[in-house]
Amino acid sequence: MHVVETRSGRLRGTERRGVLAFRGIPYAAPPLGRLRFRAPEPPAPWAGVRDASASGSGAPQRGGTLLGGAVARLAGPAATSEDCLTLDVVTPAADGARRPVLVWIHGGAFVMGAGSGIVYGGGRLAHRGDVVVVTLNYRLGALGYLALGDVAPAAGFDANLGLRDQLAALEWVQANIAAFGGDPANVTVFGESAGGMSVGALLGVPRARGLFARAIAQSGAADHCSTREEAARVARTFLAALGLAPGDAAKLAEVPAGALLAAQASTMMQLAISLRGLPFQPAVDGDVLPAPARDAIAAGNASGVPLLVGTNRDEWNLFLLGDPKARALDETSLRRRFERWLAPDAAERAHALYREALPRASPRARWGAYQTHRVFLAPAERLAAAQAKHSPTWSYLFSWSPPLVRRRIGACHALEVPLVFGTFSHPLLRGLYLGGAREASRELQRAWLAFARDGRPAADADWAPAPGAPQRLCADDRGALAAFERVRPLWGGDVL
Repeated sequence: MHVVETRSGRLRGTERRGVLAFRGIPYAAPPLGRLRFRAPEPPAPWAGVRDASASGSGAPQRGGTLLGGAVARLAGPAATSEDCLTLDVVTPAADGARRPVLVWIHGGAFVMGAGSGIVYGGGRLAHRGDVVVVTLNYRLGALGYLALGDVAPAAGFDANLGLRDQLAALEWVQANIAAFGGDPANVTVFGESAGGMSVGALLGVPRARGLFARAIAQSGAADHCSTREEAARVARTFLAALGLAPGDAAKLAEVPAGALLAAQASTMMQLAISLRGLPFQPAVDGDVLPAPARDAIAAGNASGVPLLVGTNRDEWNLFLLGDPKARALDETSLRRRFERWLAPDAAERAHALYREALPRASPRARWGAYQTHRVFLAPAERLAAAQAKHSPTWSYLFSWSPPLVRRRIGACHALEVPLVFGTFSHPLLRGLYLGGAREASRELQRAWLAFARDGRPAADADWAPAPGAPQRLCADDRGALAAFERVRPLWGGDVL
């Protein structure tokens, strides 16, 4: 029997394949009743020994539709509940060894996913690197990122709840991880997609100082941070979807979770294009985020925190799989897509530059390249440039792709995640990760573990600090970066 003593009580974990796992650990009180739409509070202590053999429920969310729900099966929860503020710890031993700690923040567009997802199993990473791996759940969608402070201040609700949950989990790690064989002074926070964007936001949060020593942002940076005006627009749209006036916002505490999810979906459909991104995401609130995250980072909020940030070469190819109209794109319809996102002059300029930079690419492929650059690569470079002024910073471009589907998905969004965790041999993934996957996984894990230990992604001179050309990981693809350089004139305006 493996029992660990935490500040809240004792936990009994399990052992498998050389590592110990403690799952479903509450790091905050259940956000129910009076705590819905409010900042997390400490968990209540318990008597006796609490069973920690099963992961907790994920935050309320709608089942994923991308690829028929396969993504949700791999990265989502087995069950959902508003009682979701739990985390899992995997460690080689619950002793006094003071190992590096890696705290994972899952992705999912801030509306889906769970730290207990199949691809986020931390056992192989913990075993290979002799590190402690923590994966956590946090509130999502409207329950996690609705900001009502400027629309309905009388309701008394807090903003940035998902971000506050992540801070509470990191505070729990500081207070308790030594009991699991981890070093609270050597914590690396890492995440992908919305998780990487969360890492970027945390770098801009004054309250996060001292909660982690290093940061890794995979396919996510610091640009996804709403202004107060944008957050207020989302709040008004959400309330209207429920038939509520701002003065009735306090009634949200009693609305069934299913109705909240339906209003959330309606809000996302109405605002996704006009807001140029994700309606539910971290937002400037004058409290947790006093300023836009990227501005705070540029001003030195995360000074002294080494950063590793990067993207995948073909990020948007994953989303093209769920975009049937993209298959029929021609020059005219591609131009119309640019015009939906951009002012007329900028749209024409983008259309011309991408045709010049990628002369052999189809309209569909050029749209994918534009979205890859706009959403992922350009923000990653901006984050690297901002943090490099204050701390050692490295950037990467991941370009390995599965041979069987190389032409279809390339090095698409999230492809590297099972390689980082070493979970690519799971039965649901085994047929995809062939032809060099094991070697790619070793290279990624080598870099991530070295960074977690020493603040450098390698012990040798292979990596050059940013800013500059990113390290090409798992393949040497100069073409993608050359094309990106051709469209660099767009960066000065609102295109990227």
